[in-house]
Amino acid sequence: MDSIKQAVELARAAETVHRPTALGGSPLAAEGPSQRSAEAPFKEVRLSADHLEANRIVAYGTSGQNGRYYDMLRTQVLQEMDKKSWQFLAVTSPTAGCGKSVTACNLALSISRLPERSVLLVDLDLRRPTVGKYLGIGGDGGVLSVLEGRAPLSSAVLQASIGPNGMLVLPGSVSSNSSEWMGSQTMGALLQTIKRDFRSRIVIFDLPPMLLGDDVISILPRMDAALLVAGIGNTTVSDVKECQRHLKRTPVVRVVVNKSTEAAGSYYGYY
Repeated sequence: MDSIKQAVELARAAETVHRPTALGGSPLAAEGPSQRSAEAPFKEVRLSADHLEANRIVAYGTSGQNGRYYDMLRTQVLQEMDKKSWQFLAVTSPTAGCGKSVTACNLALSISRLPERSVLLVDLDLRRPTVGKYLGIGGDGGVLSVLEGRAPLSSAVLQASIGPNGMLVLPGSVSSNSSEWMGSQTMGALLQTIKRDFRSRIVIFDLPPMLLGDDVISILPRMDAALLVAGIGNTTVSDVKECQRHLKRTPVVRVVVNKSTEAAGSYYGYY
């Protein structure tokens, strides 16, 4: 496990994968989501503390031991990203069931509580998007509606608030062409729009599990850094080694070991 904790770089830059003809032309160019200001008012949704707690989303407030674990992770991640002026953080796991989406949601909420920080959480798990479910919010197509040119980016992003704090969320939606979208020019254009229009924000991308397809491998070269979430009882040593092989050119800011039972009364632990 020690070797995967180090910041290592991905073996080679992935070639740009063009989207199939069946998916059409470039909707970002046609629809122009960046034509509307990123500072324009977003649709606001209020988060429910009861719903968050029921789904293990605990970092929205300052009370509770479990939330403090995420605050510690937040500080370590931000310190690493600030050193290199990084903006894009990919959150992934070797396989399903490791808790990557729970970690992404908690980390984003923890960052949102800092007075001089702001965050955008993007659900890019087009195979099984769960950010909206965990937060208790919906969305009319989310990121897929932007990729397909059915909605501008500014109308797909939601302002999710609880108490005095809030963050921006771009919900996900299921696509049968997940792999093709990840490496497409349209995805590249969307990421460039996000980088430009939300340049003052840390952007957290909840990606699919790394070993279930080539989605993560396709998009990693467009990320600044990665957070790998392993699950006790779900992740094997061979899984970690395989992920390490794919993470040779993407800096790994932290490895989270989820579902630890070492601390009494805690379901979450990390290195």
